[in-house]
Amino acid sequence: MTQGQAAASPRIEISGAQIRLGGDLMAVRDASLALHGGKVTALLGPSGAGKSTLLRAIAGLERLDAGEIRSGDETWSGPGLHLAPEKRRCGVVFQDFALFPHLTAAQNVAFGLRDLSASARRERVKTCLDAVELGHRARAYPHELSGGEQQRVALARALAPEPAVMLLDEPFSGLDRRLRADLSAMTLDVLRRSGTASLIITHDADDALASADDIALMERGVIIQSGAPDALYLSPASENAARMLGEVIAFAGQVKAGQVDTPLGAIAAGQGEGASVTVLIRPEGIVVAEADRPGVAAKVISRRAAGPVVVLALELAGGERVSARAPVSHPAKAGDAGSLSLDPAFVSVV
Repeated sequence: MTQGQAAASPRIEISGAQIRLGGDLMAVRDASLALHGGKVTALLGPSGAGKSTLLRAIAGLERLDAGEIRSGDETWSGPGLHLAPEKRRCGVVFQDFALFPHLTAAQNVAFGLRDLSASARRERVKTCLDAVELGHRARAYPHELSGGEQQRVALARALAPEPAVMLLDEPFSGLDRRLRADLSAMTLDVLRRSGTASLIITHDADDALASADDIALMERGVIIQSGAPDALYLSPASENAARMLGEVIAFAGQVKAGQVDTPLGAIAAGQGEGASVTVLIRPEGIVVAEADRPGVAAKVISRRAAGPVVVLALELAGGERVSARAPVSHPAKAGDAGSLSLDPAFVSVV
């Protein structure tokens, strides 16, 4: 089956999932999400949003109070039904790797393959360790491996039984940034090539935007928006959804004659006349030009380099302050006068 065919229908489908903490408190509230083969979905949200609880429910480690979890035509969780974790085809990688210290890398990977013959088991272990580029460390024990290598063994072990879904709970959070980036890229490549549906829990928006095929935003137990990373970044459903994915400038206003007035100019709005709305502008959408160009007058308050971009703090004539993000080669410096215009691709009205 090709990845395109696999994506036609979900491998895993969560519908209306609810998990109670007690009384009226809900850890997960009416959450719905579809996971597709060969695609990586990032579940993004702040601590306490319910991300790990939902992951544990998919794995069978938490029971649903309402809703359903299905794998293809098989129901894993539903009214009066809870399939045991060991009967679900789930691979799980937690933050702490959870390798058996007394077993070698190869023995750790082989642990869940008892139903295979000895020769088939050896071949599967070799294939999985080679996939994570650790075939040469097959005989090493966990204490002889680096943190990154331990994580890769944990991934190989989870992939070995050929699960229907891979669940990863902030798997790179304990690693330094450079190693995290390298290991993340390798992991995502392995997951996509395996054809497995994958869900990665994270609170890092940059990682989610850079790595996932789809993102689901979770807040207070509710999935508030899901879709492709660029669609969520450019067309957030709410101010909260926008802020989960990065900095945003927000102006409240009312629709008049199909527009909303803001300190940066009038913005076209599709909402009804008189509707109260919020205009959301990403810093990349503020274009800073020389003062004699058409636009809104502003003064550069400060300039801060941030890798390949520069962040410009700007003050408008009315005293409002906004920030713009431009290429690091942009010539503006503190004290300069400028003219601001907007790139509509980075502007949305909610």
